Amino acid sequence: MAAAVALAAVCACTVQAPGAGSGSGTGAGGDGGGHRGPVHIEIPTTSPPGDRASTDDRPGGATPGTARGAGTTPGTAPGSTPGRAPSAPAPVLWSRGDSGSGVRELQARLRQVAWLFDGPTGTYDDLTEQAVKGFQGKRGLPTTGRTDTVTWQRLLAMSHEPGKWELYLMGGQPAGAPDPRCLTGRVLCIDKTSRTLRWMVGGRTLSTVSVRFGTQYTPTREGVFTVYWKSRHHVSTLYHSPMPYAMFFSGGQAVHYSYDFAARGYAGGSHGCVNVRDEAAIAQLFAQVRVGDKVVVHW
Repeated sequence: MAAAVALAAVCACTVQAPGAGSGSGTGAGGDGGGHRGPVHIEIPTTSPPGDRASTDDRPGGATPGTARGAGTTPGTAPGSTPGRAPSAPAPVLWSRGDSGSGVRELQARLRQVAWLFDGPTGTYDDLTEQAVKGFQGKRGLPTTGRTDTVTWQRLLAMSHEPGKWELYLMGGQPAGAPDPRCLTGRVLCIDKTSRTLRWMVGGRTLSTVSVRFGTQYTPTREGVFTVYWKSRHHVSTLYHSPMPYAMFFSGGQAVHYSYDFAARGYAGGSHGCVNVRDEAAIAQLFAQVRVGDKVVVHW
């Protein structure tokens, strides 16, 4: 028996323990009694690679007999569909530095959903870029700050088409066609419909500025007038408010620069005067307009 054990150890064999049955039916309650079983030697065999364990317990384990990454197209990440290119980014409609009517509408819609509080100006500036980033991030979109087609469609669904004065809340609206009475002579041609003032000489427009008018209870009078007095540093004797670059044309009503208009835009109104918010523009206008020049206020 010792020789058999030694032989098994050398040959990496297994030895059947005495009394262990191998199909003979002998055991603890068997009737074979004390017959010892023969020495049972098992010779290790080498299995083909395909016959080994069928699973790999490691995360992402390879299929038996298959190298990791096999079955994927070279250059394609495992698990992705071979031959399918990554989805292209959505086309960009507007980005920082752009300008125009489309940008103005974008800004008006961003104001409606409370992501932008200035403008619209019609220019895609840093404030617009930050507003777009905020809108995108809130809705799980890539926060690029550029308005692509996906961002635009999402914004369209959450806002309404802006009206004319939403688009030009802070001025800058295009002037309408000049009134026929403005086509001759030197004229301050003031259009209540487009809220603009044209400075015209001989039927040619030299400059245009945004203007604001009187409120419902103190309206700006319409008609044809003349500039009868100019006062560079005027202060209202009735309201005690500054009226720099004042050019009076009808009683106490004048064209003048307004600090309130510059600060609040069309959120307020005048006591009947024609307010200008661009100080540089009205300073230049004040220098050119003469007493006796015509003033036309029309719808």
